[in-house]
Amino acid sequence: MKKISVLLVISVFLVLFSTHAQESTEPAEATETVVTLSVSPTVSESLKNEARAAIDRGVKWLVSKQSEDGSWSNPEFPALTALPLWAIVKSGQSQPRAVDKAVQYILDSVHEDGSIWREPSEDRKGGGLSNYNTALCMIALHLVGEPELVPVVQNARRFIAGTQHLGGDDYHGGMGYDPETGRAYADLSNSYIAYEAMRLTESVEDLKSESGGKADLDWEAAQKFVEQLRNPDITDEEGGFIYKPGMSQAGTVEDAEGNVRFRTYGSMTYAGLLSFIYADVDRDDPRVQSAFDWAEKHWTLDENPGMGNQGLYYFYNVLSKGLAAYGQDVLTTADGTQLNWREELIRKLISTQKIDADTGDGYWINEEGRWWEADPTLVTSYSLIALEVALGE
Repeated sequence: MKKISVLLVISVFLVLFSTHAQESTEPAEATETVVTLSVSPTVSESLKNEARAAIDRGVKWLVSKQSEDGSWSNPEFPALTALPLWAIVKSGQSQPRAVDKAVQYILDSVHEDGSIWREPSEDRKGGGLSNYNTALCMIALHLVGEPELVPVVQNARRFIAGTQHLGGDDYHGGMGYDPETGRAYADLSNSYIAYEAMRLTESVEDLKSESGGKADLDWEAAQKFVEQLRNPDITDEEGGFIYKPGMSQAGTVEDAEGNVRFRTYGSMTYAGLLSFIYADVDRDDPRVQSAFDWAEKHWTLDENPGMGNQGLYYFYNVLSKGLAAYGQDVLTTADGTQLNWREELIRKLISTQKIDADTGDGYWINEEGRWWEADPTLVTSYSLIALEVALGE
């Protein structure tokens, strides 16, 4: 993949504790490898000011909701603390007390094998979601940038590398929830977040001694896993992505020849686009091009295409990262309209921010609560990171 050396790489990415990937019941940047980015994001100065004000309101709201133990939302899931921490650190605001408390809470969740998670209070298919929690926590700790956190991130990387499924089956190259569950499993949502975590933290490997051994994924296997989740270029679904082998959260569709195919949908298509780029697939590769073409053809911010309002803010979050990584600000929609996705997304998020009448602080929430999006902490974190990515700062 061609790589452009820009300094924006970590500042423009998210990830997310997305329970979008939950398949059962809802509970639920030494030198960086850089991803192709727009070097000069085209956002008008007045809109930048509005976005910064919305971010300021959102950060204040998050800080006000932090628990004394440093966690946010459900303390069983450290990723729900990693996401607000990520959003606050990348906002540029000085919130040292909130950051220190969150870091300590995450450190208290570290296991001897490098994983970062907490024992769940009830049995679930994904166990303690150790892969998901670890991936998001290691990104947040890396963004904090304190030298004493480097060994924690290094150990977390080694754990994540060990969770890549390399069993030679349909899940080969992908990532699942928790390797301790003893079942072959991987999906695109878990995978993209793990791929992201490994790419955005890889500079810590340069800080190891030569004898230390560097942790990494099998990126060729990752490419192959992502490839099989891409719909072939023969239907209206072409270029889009599904959730996991043999299953789409958006259901199925029958084509003109009567063949039943899995429906693609917005959030997984942007996750697929981003995963290809993380896995060193060049943006000129037909697989990447077709995913971008799907994004143009199905452009909307009024819903998560194919899923309605389900996972809407997860969609905004991964859309911002996917398009920023692809490196093109102007899209041409199916009807020939040209638009600046950064400005469109910023306007949408500003318009949906809710204002606390007593404090003036701002937050987001999805009335469609599937995949935990009724949790304003999660949705506010998604939204703030998406705004920060769109601003390109």
